[in-house]
Amino acid sequence: MVNVLIVRENTPVSEAKTPIHRIVIIGGGPGGYEAARAGRQLGAEVVLIEDSGIGGNAVLTDVVPSKTLIATAEAAQRVSVAQSLGVNFSLDGKVIAPKIEIDLKVVNKRLLSLAKSQSEDMLTTLKKEGVRVVSGRARLDGNHHVIIEPNVGGEPERLEAKTIIVAVGAHPREMDSAKPDGERILNWKQLYNLNHLPEHLIVVGSGVTGAEFASAYLYLGSKVTLVSSRDKVLPGNDADAAEILEDVFLRKGMQILGNSRAEKVENTGTGVKVTLSDGKVIEGSHCLMAVGAIPNTAGLGLEEAGIRLNETGHVIVNKVARTSRANVYAVGDCSTSLPLASVSAMQGRTAVYHTMGDVAAPTRLRNVASNVFTSPEIASVGWSQAEIEQGLVRGEIEKVLLDTNPRAKMEGIREGFIKLYASIGSGTVIGGVVIGPRASDLIYPIAVAVENRLTVDQLARTYTVYPSISGSIAEAASALHQPIDD
Repeated sequence: MVNVLIVRENTPVSEAKTPIHRIVIIGGGPGGYEAARAGRQLGAEVVLIEDSGIGGNAVLTDVVPSKTLIATAEAAQRVSVAQSLGVNFSLDGKVIAPKIEIDLKVVNKRLLSLAKSQSEDMLTTLKKEGVRVVSGRARLDGNHHVIIEPNVGGEPERLEAKTIIVAVGAHPREMDSAKPDGERILNWKQLYNLNHLPEHLIVVGSGVTGAEFASAYLYLGSKVTLVSSRDKVLPGNDADAAEILEDVFLRKGMQILGNSRAEKVENTGTGVKVTLSDGKVIEGSHCLMAVGAIPNTAGLGLEEAGIRLNETGHVIVNKVARTSRANVYAVGDCSTSLPLASVSAMQGRTAVYHTMGDVAAPTRLRNVASNVFTSPEIASVGWSQAEIEQGLVRGEIEKVLLDTNPRAKMEGIREGFIKLYASIGSGTVIGGVVIGPRASDLIYPIAVAVENRLTVDQLARTYTVYPSISGSIAEAASALHQPIDD
């Protein structure tokens, strides 16, 4: 998180001369990292300031650790279903049922080690490519200067920049009546401090973050209660996919409280009490608050520099990540773009290409593929079925259930589908949804089709391996073939 820096009148401040093109980047997450590399590639002098470590929240406290935790849960799940595939476990020749035990302290130590290693690798890459990396905090002083306060030693520095890129990310939103304490009431950054698996984890929030952690801890062996303010889990995702996921959750023993809102969470010393808006009280061992995020834009001097923010504090940007100041860009979760690491990285490169006069393709959010790392995963891209049904775009829909796919049968996959959308008339692929194992990988050919405006016939004519789950993508495309009228 970037904090406010007050430079007192008696504080020595050095003033550096500006080269042909100096880019100063505040924040070293995926967007800042990719912007720095693109800047050096195009010959700019690049200075990157990061307070907590290269990779930012995405690498250190969010994406890398959470997806490592989820991968561990998936490994535990595979062991639990192995016997249904004919894989037995024995002791002294006697077949036994496997008992899965999770050493959460070891799991968390490993995932934090992986996150740290990834951060160090990224730092090494930046330094090797000639980026000046400063460990510290920064804020704007007008729209052409940045004031830097190093974390360790050194005097505050005032740098002039031709281009400034703000990539400061976001932090977990908190409720006054449910303040995380790091012990029993937790945000998603604090989960990795636990040494023991929660006996009963109450997850407040059924969006992507809440659903992912609820899924992970369910498969790790915790009892899980999911509190959702909406009637369904993942209200912003494909309704059919969300319904399948909710059904899986329920069959695995998760308790889901729909149309419920948490008013207060208390640490009782030995557990937690969650009071809902209807007065009902739920008791558990721990509570995860997953109620959104707030951009780290406060105290950066943005508004003083003439940079417009919206009502939630996000920096308003256009399709090339430019702000209301022509030389200032904002990327990632602190901006009004999609809060995805992939989008942040793309924005970072696009911003640099634009400011350096290179070819900068505007970000088309409609074409962004996203994934929910639950079990099963849910991935989507392009227009949605709801938008087609609302008449916002004219499209046809084809859904192929994975229980008809030969490879899925071999692997014991029982839930899931591949859904494809095509424009009526042209047959152009305009979107799709995948729910199933590795949906994050399976969505890629559909995303390529959407990005490059391929037709369903072109997709269907592309050879797939038999047997493969991707074969169901070609099957859906074939079903959407539009015959030529006589």
